[in-house]
Amino acid sequence: MGQLRRRALAWFGLPVVVTLALVGVVTPAAAAPDFEAALGNDGAAHLAASETEEMARQIRSIPPEQRLVGYERSPYCREAAGMWVKGFPDGTCAPGANLATTAVQCEEGDTLVMPMWMHTRPTPASPWGPWDDIDPGGCGVDLLPVLTEADFRRLPLPSPTLTLQPDRGWVLINIETIVSTDPTPVTLRTELLGYGITVEATPTRWTYDFGDGHTLTTTSPGHPYPHHDVFHEYENPGTSTITLNAEWTGRYQIDGSPIWRDINGTANTTTTSPPFTVEERTSRLVADLCTDRPKPPDC
Repeated sequence: MGQLRRRALAWFGLPVVVTLALVGVVTPAAAAPDFEAALGNDGAAHLAASETEEMARQIRSIPPEQRLVGYERSPYCREAAGMWVKGFPDGTCAPGANLATTAVQCEEGDTLVMPMWMHTRPTPASPWGPWDDIDPGGCGVDLLPVLTEADFRRLPLPSPTLTLQPDRGWVLINIETIVSTDPTPVTLRTELLGYGITVEATPTRWTYDFGDGHTLTTTSPGHPYPHHDVFHEYENPGTSTITLNAEWTGRYQIDGSPIWRDINGTANTTTTSPPFTVEERTSRLVADLCTDRPKPPDC
């Protein structure tokens, strides 16, 4: 058996010691998860309920008779001698032991989760060692995987819609070029650690690069003329494009859970308009109407 790592935690307001057993030699078929990855530089165990739940999921793929590690969620119970010990999976304690009371408040619709306990054995023929607690439990949502910012950015978020007014292949200098986009949220489906996940992504901030050295960042999606509030006036003739960057925030819901959780981070998508010309036009007097046919030569 390898060395023991211990860390004091508080579970439901109680002082608890986490004991993490590192298995030294195991058979490949029944190998335990790599616990060293969960240890900090100080040698203390840093295991969240979702991490231990994933360890238990992995072990369930190994036949029981070949397992070197076993997991079970059970409550903390206090014996008459004042020692905190493992209770039963049904949430009860042995006769003479008192069940630890909980001060954890879970969100509406969520359920309380008991601590995770682990025991080990060096070989499939060896007896099991004592149970040690490796996570303090909490709420059901804590067992579920977390959709990270990196996961969010890997989703196929759509490019933002870019609408220009006027949209005729050219605009005039010193005249408002109006831009707008679509702020409608999108719903996506993905999977994480075997769980189906619904993601709702919403564009909340937009940055326009007008191609002439000027940019504009806004939280308004913009509106068409005459109620427009996002626009730009070009100062010099030439050819330009407009690039729009949309910043997305999101939330997600894991199948089977009623809880929506915010994604800690943002994602970005961009789109660029076709090239257009920026023109300067002046007015002058003409002898006839320019709408006449044939068109007058001075038009």
